Amino acid sequence: MALADLRDLIARYARPDMTTPIEGVLIARNDVSALETSMSGSVMALVAQGAKRLALGGRVHEYGPGQYLVSSLDLPVTGQFLDASPDHPALGFGLLLHPASIAELLLQAGASDLRDSRGSPPAGMVVSDASDQLLDAVTRLLRLLESPRDIPILAPLIKREILWLLIVGEQGAAVRQLGLADSNLSHVARAVRWIREHYARSFRVEDVAELCGMSTSAFYRNFQAATAMSPIQFQKQIRLHEARLMLAAEPGDVAAVGYRVGYDSASQFSREYRRQFGTPPSQDSLRMRHGPALGALA
Repeated sequence: MALADLRDLIARYARPDMTTPIEGVLIARNDVSALETSMSGSVMALVAQGAKRLALGGRVHEYGPGQYLVSSLDLPVTGQFLDASPDHPALGFGLLLHPASIAELLLQAGASDLRDSRGSPPAGMVVSDASDQLLDAVTRLLRLLESPRDIPILAPLIKREILWLLIVGEQGAAVRQLGLADSNLSHVARAVRWIREHYARSFRVEDVAELCGMSTSAFYRNFQAATAMSPIQFQKQIRLHEARLMLAAEPGDVAAVGYRVGYDSASQFSREYRRQFGTPPSQDSLRMRHGPALGALA
């Protein structure tokens, strides 16, 4: 019943830009099955109708009605809604995950078993079945869209409830480490931010490991566990995603775009772009200008 109510609410209130009057809450309605590239963000994304497939490095995640995905890092993904159509659109809910909010709940709970940050970090992207409690809380949160005056008072309470259900749920380890300043995942997140901000620059893995306060071997192992990629592979993914966004927004000199994102060789850029997206950058740029916009909720 909660899933049916959730579908109705999303179908009724979804906007083209996915935003809602509730801070940090996104809802999406998509009737196209095209491949899209985007950064996942730190988010919990729940499917109410349809299904979505996401590729991250060498891993593929697929989730459908009543299932949710937790992305604890801002990761470059290629995604596709499966069998979405105007008659049967994919419908989804997203809640942005803020480390400070998670840390506050962990501090309030005070349970030592919820604060263990030892060992390798969990995968940065995981999928689970949503419990009846979680579906009910998400539905109650979206039902506030029917009474906007209640949003400032009740929305923060229900969002805390949802966060708590995630923290103690099946994928709680990924969510908990997001809120722990000394967790291995937080060190990886620092590296992810640094690489994203300096993606056009060459770097040594040893230097980024030192920046994160980890040995090179521990950093490499933890980074690979969380992102399904090595740091250099991650940088390449960021470069290619940024190049695609540039080509979509400002089509023009492909070689110049490759240079702007850090490639010294136009042929290498074109080769790696085609391997990633299935078509040369010049053709992809033309297709994007006449196709659907990039970007979607994870």
